Amino acid sequence: MTHSRIQPVIDQVSQVILGKDRQIRLALACLLARGHLLIEDLPGVGKTTLAHVLARTLGLDFQRIQFTSDLLPADILGVSVYDRDSASFKFHPGPVFTRMILADEINRATPKSQSALLEAMEEHQVTVEGETRALPEPFFVIATQNPAYQVGTFPLPESQLDRFLMRIELGYPDARAERALLQGEDRRTLADALRPALSAADLDALQAAVRACFVSDALLDYIQALLAYTRHTPRYVNGLSPRAALALLHAAQAWALIEGRDSVLPEDVQAVLPAVVGHRLRGSGEFGGETDAARVAHLLAAVPIP
Repeated sequence: MTHSRIQPVIDQVSQVILGKDRQIRLALACLLARGHLLIEDLPGVGKTTLAHVLARTLGLDFQRIQFTSDLLPADILGVSVYDRDSASFKFHPGPVFTRMILADEINRATPKSQSALLEAMEEHQVTVEGETRALPEPFFVIATQNPAYQVGTFPLPESQLDRFLMRIELGYPDARAERALLQGEDRRTLADALRPALSAADLDALQAAVRACFVSDALLDYIQALLAYTRHTPRYVNGLSPRAALALLHAAQAWALIEGRDSVLPEDVQAVLPAVVGHRLRGSGEFGGETDAARVAHLLAAVPIP
């Protein structure tokens, strides 16, 4: 039953984002696991469009925040304005008070503005002017990021990178998908015409089903073996944290659900591992120049399945 609800979502997103079935599945797994998603790639490959399409397909109200160098934390969180009639300050909520935030080009803002999202992403609440305010549920952040070598970017601090359950890349489309893109309708027009493929109740049920996916002791042994290797090998600056462990577990449960199963296999862990740990591991010493893909490939090869 759950799989029959998920497939229409994938099919609808695939009508707009062509030739990226794996990335769509990873993005959906991230959101079903109640995580935040970072999409990193060159401008113009469909990062913003994917976020827009996911929000519409999942039936979530969303706000887009265009991150720029002059963006202030108050532009995200909100600000209190003096009201003459009541002779008091009235709080005006910022765009963060919605179910899905599209943080577009998040690394073009200064670290101070980037950090305004930290509490929101972790605690689903914000503290403004000494008062804590809850955010609506569910609450997702989908952030897009340009490569760090591009002009005008500020690297995301590790503490913020760790808040993203997954980081994915879209890459260039293959020749067939690109031809369909050139001959087809404008992607933004198609996205604007989409209707929700899930109700709020359906989304809640799917998220509950993710956490209910069975995880065996042997599967937990495998996840812990992966964690232990990253913490003891000299190849990485730091090992994976307990937060990363939970992210890997929940992402694997979501992937199993998308694949139509109610129990998690080692193959599910391996499928989501690059997206979950690629932005959390940094090579040390002579391995500092390794790509994320090479670091993850070594990890998978070094830790056998129990």
